Amino acid sequence: MIVIVTLGILLSLLLLSIPVAAALIVLGLSIGEMFSDLPLYKAIGEISWTASTDFILLAIPLFVLLGEILLRAGIAQKTYTALDRWLSWLPGGLMHANIATSAMFAATSGSSVATAATITTVALPEAKRYHYKESLFAGSIAAGGTLGILIPPSINLIVYGFLTNTSIPQLFLAGIVPGVLLTILFMLCILVICLIKPEYGGKKNPATRDERLKCLVDLIPVILIFIVVIGSIYAGLATPTESAALGVLFSLCLAFRYKAVNLSFIKEVFEGTMRTTAMIMLILVAANFLNFVLDAVGLAEKLTEFVTTLGLSSFKTLLVIILLYIVLGFFVETLSLMVITIPIVAPVMVGLGYDPVWFGVLLILLIEMALITPPVGLNLYVVQGVRGSGSISEIMVGSIPFVIMISLMIVLLVAFPDMALIFSKYVQ
Repeated sequence: MIVIVTLGILLSLLLLSIPVAAALIVLGLSIGEMFSDLPLYKAIGEISWTASTDFILLAIPLFVLLGEILLRAGIAQKTYTALDRWLSWLPGGLMHANIATSAMFAATSGSSVATAATITTVALPEAKRYHYKESLFAGSIAAGGTLGILIPPSINLIVYGFLTNTSIPQLFLAGIVPGVLLTILFMLCILVICLIKPEYGGKKNPATRDERLKCLVDLIPVILIFIVVIGSIYAGLATPTESAALGVLFSLCLAFRYKAVNLSFIKEVFEGTMRTTAMIMLILVAANFLNFVLDAVGLAEKLTEFVTTLGLSSFKTLLVIILLYIVLGFFVETLSLMVITIPIVAPVMVGLGYDPVWFGVLLILLIEMALITPPVGLNLYVVQGVRGSGSISEIMVGSIPFVIMISLMIVLLVAFPDMALIFSKYVQ
């Protein structure tokens, strides 16, 4: 009954277009009144304070700030141009640059939305210039943007680690191999499509050897930031939060180097950072209150008991959970989906013997799929918002091949779980 009422109220509030954070608070208050004799609403203040003052969460605004600096300083544009020079000989050259730039930008920003918005801004004008199939081109940007939450550093992995008390350095390392493999799968997908349908690949934009060598210098900033952020963690010099601060400092030095810093730059960077951070933190605070209520009324315990009494094997239970996330991903915004379900689902999966680090990577892949599946695929709307013309249905169609690739990656991760754990077992 608790599950049915919870899902019913939540879906009703979301369908009414009530902001997610408000919907979670209303849901928590409603469930508390219906199923508890205690005044659970009185815990809102303490829970809000606890949820918003955890040191590890300071990494979120810092990684958002890092991405904003790279975007406003023009570093993303230079990276895209350089990768275009190196990949332009492939069928669908610019789309390969979309994916490769997304992967590199993901290795610094930690945000899917920031990655998708950045690459759309710098890449979409080139699609029209070289006559690419715009639906597939836009779909490649939306799909490439999803890499922002898998390749470390990742804000979503930080949220998962916070909610499940899992080592964030381990999660970051676990995301590297699946992130690289998914990048390769996306590029293979583009290659096959453009070999079958050459007209989708647009005009070639060949570059000379000298041009390629000359633009290599533009790849150095992003590589250095990745080394500073990730290297400082695994060298034992910094925590994930401290490494984010180091990344911000280094990116700011680069912005000064490119003479991009002025009053307008500072205003845009901080406005973008505050807007995104406020949205994430408000959802996290609301979700923490909801999780407290659901735990107080015994939902997690009842759900675990229900799953156990079903008599399913651990593998069949995993398949049910995967299917559940795929279905919910159609309707629920991704961050909300994580904070609502993780405290309930993660203990069940760990209790069945699954590694929490491995499950975190699997969950992120499912969230990636949700980012590019309608009707609530956030990256689809980000790309369409920047695009400003045409229909969003075109982007939805263009993203279908990449949804298939993420599905294939999920199958590979389930079949070969060590691909996520090969490095993470060496750190705490």
